[in-house]
Amino acid sequence: MGDNEEKALQLMAEAGKKLTQQKGFFGMLFGGSNKVEEAIECYQRAGNMFKMSKNWTKAGECFCEAANLHSRGGSRHDAGIAYVDASNCYKKVDVESAVACLLKAIDIYTDMGRFTMAAKYHQSIAEMYESDPNTLHQAIEQYEKAADYFKGEESTSSANKCMLKVAQYAAQLEDYEKAINIYEQVAASSLESSLLKYSAKDYFFRAALCHLSIDLLNAQHAIEKYCQQYPAFQDCREYKLIKVLCEHLEDQNIDGFTDAIKDYDSISRLDQWYTTILLRIKKAADDSPDLR
Repeated sequence: MGDNEEKALQLMAEAGKKLTQQKGFFGMLFGGSNKVEEAIECYQRAGNMFKMSKNWTKAGECFCEAANLHSRGGSRHDAGIAYVDASNCYKKVDVESAVACLLKAIDIYTDMGRFTMAAKYHQSIAEMYESDPNTLHQAIEQYEKAADYFKGEESTSSANKCMLKVAQYAAQLEDYEKAINIYEQVAASSLESSLLKYSAKDYFFRAALCHLSIDLLNAQHAIEKYCQQYPAFQDCREYKLIKVLCEHLEDQNIDGFTDAIKDYDSISRLDQWYTTILLRIKKAADDSPDLR
């Protein structure tokens, strides 16, 4: 055990003593609240010492103790900060403990009407969950909550970023209808802004691929609708690729389908999300050639 950890344990013991003294009769008569404040300071210092030693679990415990004491004393804002500090330590070793601390911070901030802060921490929880394929459903749920709070605070750009994450993971989990609705809504929202208009093609492209994962005819109708909404889409490489893919699927030409993707990828690199969706479409076409 290093010096920092030894000092941290001493500070924790000191905090415990101060709280015991505060509970006694004389403690209540003579400065009991000061003892609590001193105990909080000891826990915070201990937490920082454990952080220096990279003992993230003990650091999290110390900041949690400080948060609980702040909360009991009515210092809600300080409690929220301490819960966030605890979460930042826990997330290096224990995601569920990190999430539990942030949920406590969120409760405090929503009660105080600090909805942007609540949104930010729902987003942080989502980011923790998205790193594990087994917790993508929880990530979606947290991004949706973050988006709701951002929308309520008129932070449309932040809300859309969260909803795009929801669409991304919904498609990964094969909930294509949900993904389509979000991509189409965000694209329509982007078209209202001269600065964001150009990004609409990416959202229409993603929505079209989701349509293609369900039904060829729907995808063909969808891309024509997108061209009506955004005439410039017709000149984009994304539109041309979708159109060619639809034609190859209609002709049951799997080799042509593959070649079209390779040609596109040689100029505009397709990330893992696109390749996953396209491979699923190709596999579906292989398994049941008549997609119409």
